[in-house]
Formats: sequence, structure tokens, C-alpha cells
Amino acid sequence: MPSTALSGIRVLDLSRILAAPLATQLLADLGAEVIKVERPGTGDDSRTYGPPFAPGTDTAAFYLSCNRNKRSATVNHATAEGQELIRALAARSDVLVENFRTGTLAKYGLDHESLRELNPRLVYLSVTGFGQTGPYAERPGYDGIFQAMSGMMSVSGHPEEPMKVGVSMVDILTGLYAATAVLAALRHRDATGEGQFIDLSLLDCGLASLSHFAMNYLVSGEVPRRRGNGGYGGIPSQAFMCEDKPIFLVAGNDKQFAAFCAAAGRADILQDPRFATTSARIAHREEILPMLEAILRTRTRDDWLAVLDEHDVPAGPYNEMPEVFADPQIRHREMLVEVEDPVSGLLPLLANPIRFAGTPVEGYTAPPALGEHTAEVLCGLVGVTEDRLLELRGRGVV
Repeated sequence: MPSTALSGIRVLDLSRILAAPLATQLLADLGAEVIKVERPGTGDDSRTYGPPFAPGTDTAAFYLSCNRNKRSATVNHATAEGQELIRALAARSDVLVENFRTGTLAKYGLDHESLRELNPRLVYLSVTGFGQTGPYAERPGYDGIFQAMSGMMSVSGHPEEPMKVGVSMVDILTGLYAATAVLAALRHRDATGEGQFIDLSLLDCGLASLSHFAMNYLVSGEVPRRRGNGGYGGIPSQAFMCEDKPIFLVAGNDKQFAAFCAAAGRADILQDPRFATTSARIAHREEILPMLEAILRTRTRDDWLAVLDEHDVPAGPYNEMPEVFADPQIRHREMLVEVEDPVSGLLPLLANPIRFAGTPVEGYTAPPALGEHTAEVLCGLVGVTEDRLLELRGRGVV
């Protein structure tokens, strides 16, 4: 049995910023060998997306979030010699991931059609804002734009103000879709011997992530309303202010709502036909929510969490970042790991959340410095001699 799930898979990563690098980091976590190809001198744009920067470096925390477990080689794809080096690496790879604007790499002979002639088994993933086809295919774009265009902002925020999700959610979801697509394409490749092209659009992924919100609209024709911290499931399903601090409380079915009423000492609420069933509570949302808000303000957050836990009612505290990483469950699950970095010393990283029984995710390495592995990759894999490497460096090719 291999020590990691993707042992023996080599990924050539030509991507920058977040969505595609997050996908290749996930593949690297799962055991793939990931070679990140960056521009000499500047590298991935996200290296400069700070402050904050890793201690003692000019490498932004943004870059660190999605580039661990990779090797970095610098190659200038705009030069003929650089293109040849990338072709040589692609010929020796199982997967290529890129997120250049549609049509850009075709100008350099690094598109799927060109590389398929060298390596028919290559899985080629292209992540773009709008996809390879359609009237917007050549437009640039960033996460906030796709949150706005996909409808995500229309269902996020308070009634009077649409709002983007705080994190770059479309990028993150696209990264997960991307990694899943690569794994499926590798399964197909192993069965047929043929690689394939994957066309992944951030706008498509943003829309797909609307899930039941989009489906509710398609079925009913009713435009979803923004409800702030309120959900669309059972009632209650939202944040409430306690005497001192907020909690998030969900009673997703009648049994859980009855348990909440018992915890609150308000069994009388269940006698009201407006609130006796999930459907009735949803229909009478505007009447029951003020009642629940008044009830929850009568005790402190910790008091409520204790009694709700006793009654098996789903609830959790609102946590700022220090509280998140101090939480005993988070600590038990070892979601914070530290790796050795030659400049910064111990570097904290978020752990991969997947827990395999047979092929565990372990042995994290720090995100690489720009070009840290150029000689190792080009001399070791492509056969570039040390003298040739020095010559290419002198001319800005690597």
C-alpha cells in the first residue's frame, strides 16, 4: 500500500493567486509531487499580497495559505527556451494546472492541444473566470466579481444590503471542484490511457455553490430574501444575542425544537399551533423570532451552551480567531500544524481536514521560496546541466 493516496502522480502547476494553487496544494497534501513553475524575479502575484508577511521574509501569508508541500522552479514561459523547458516537464507529468486568461498559453505552444501531442496521458486543467467559451470568455475577473455575478451576494448580507462572503469563497470552492475534477480525470486516464482537458469556470462554480438557494428559486420562481444570520432551514436557524455574547442556534426538526423549549422552560410554545411544526414555524417566522430573541437574552452565552448541550440542541459560540484556535475540539483535531521554515523558523499552517485511515496526510513542508528548487527540478527531471542552468539564469530564462 502506498504511504500516500497520490504517490507517483506528478503535477505541473503553472497557476497563481488562490483557486488553482489551492487545488494543487490539496493534491500535494494527498501525496502528489507538485512542481510550481513561477516567473523569474517576481513569481506568483500572491507572494506580495501582504502584510502580513512571514517573519523575516517578504512572502505574504496569502501565498503561504495555498502553496505548502510544493517545489518551486522559475521558468520564463515567454521565452522560446522557457517554453521548451515547460514542454519537457509536461511530457514527464500526469497533470498540468494553469489559470491564465483564455487563449494566453496557446500563444506559447503550451495549450492542451499542443501538449497532448507530447503527452496523450496528460490531464490538463484550465481554471478561468468565465470558462473557455461564451461571450465573457476573455474577460479577467476576481472572487468578489464572481460572488456578485453568480448570485452569491444576492443571498448574503442583511435585507437592506447585499454583501460578499468574508473569505474568497468562490476561489476556495473552485479549488475544491478543481481537485475533484483532476482525481476523476486521473481515474479515467488509468482506465483508458487517455488524458483530457478540463474547463473550469469560477462563475460556474459560484453559481453551482448556491445549491438549495438556486433550487428553491427554480422550483418556486420566488427570489430568495437576504436574512442576515438567519438560515432557510428549520426555525430557529440563526445567530442570537445572549445576555453577554452571541450564539448560533439551530433546531432543524420538531424533536430539536421541542428539546429547545424544554431547555428554555417554555413547553407552552409547543401548544401554539403556529409553532408546533417546522412548516408552521417557517410560515410564522416573523412572529416566533422576536419571542426566541427575548428568551435567549435572559442568560449568558455559556449558560445557554451548557443547557442546550444537555438537551442535545445544536448550538455553538460565535468565535473570533483567538477563540477558534483555543477551542478544545479544534486542538484535539490538530487543525493547526507547525513546519520548519529556513528563514521564519517554526511556521504555523492550517492542517488538511481529511482524515484517512490508510494513507494519512502528514509530513507537511513549508511553502517554497521563489525558485528554491529550480536546479533540483530542471537538472534532475529534464537533464539540464549545471553549466546550461547558469547560462539560462544569466539570460533571465530561469
